[in-house]
Amino acid sequence: MTAAEELAQIAAEVNVCTQCKLHRGTIKAVPGEGPATAKIMFIGEAPGFNEDRQGRPFVGASGQFLSELLALAGLRRQDVFIANVVKHRPPNNRDPEPDEIAACGLFLERQINVIDPRVIVTLGRFSMAKWFPNERITRIHGQPRWVGERLIVPMMHPAAALHQPQNRPLLEADFQRLPDILAQAEREYAKRAAAAPPPVAAAPSTPDEPELEQLSMF
Repeated sequence: MTAAEELAQIAAEVNVCTQCKLHRGTIKAVPGEGPATAKIMFIGEAPGFNEDRQGRPFVGASGQFLSELLALAGLRRQDVFIANVVKHRPPNNRDPEPDEIAACGLFLERQINVIDPRVIVTLGRFSMAKWFPNERITRIHGQPRWVGERLIVPMMHPAAALHQPQNRPLLEADFQRLPDILAQAEREYAKRAAAAPPPVAAAPSTPDEPELEQLSMF
């Protein structure tokens, strides 16, 4: 199965998922979208009104602003993968609850493993908490940090800049640094690959010797 086929399989499972109460009363699940080869993955909080109707992430006002932010970073939406911490819209856009995040987290982890992005950008405090549970977004936004094998960049959610215009310059500045952050990640991955021991070559196989015919003694 190719990576693209694996992502499609995950999306199909999300679309029929009933593991938590969020599926009740919603119109469409929002698995996430983007290429399996994406080098950057963006993870938001939860689908909203428009996302619930279209089954796609970030298609409302926050999505339009996200597209503008991507352009500042020299990125196109079709080249990145966009997902959310939870895959169904919470009632009245309330915060997702721990059990809902845990249920949807299984799908998110599988998506991350399949895509294996160079950089993960968390948008908002709920996705940030997956890697930095005790931090504040206002303190660490825009600061890339290695967590194991992955470079995580916590950022404010685009909605935060729409609701509080003073946050807009901060978010724009963080996105403008993304090309340098991606280049940093690429250099680190190349360095690790060069330092890795070469694979051990398998011993050449030799064809089985033909069995000698048993001579009968007369």
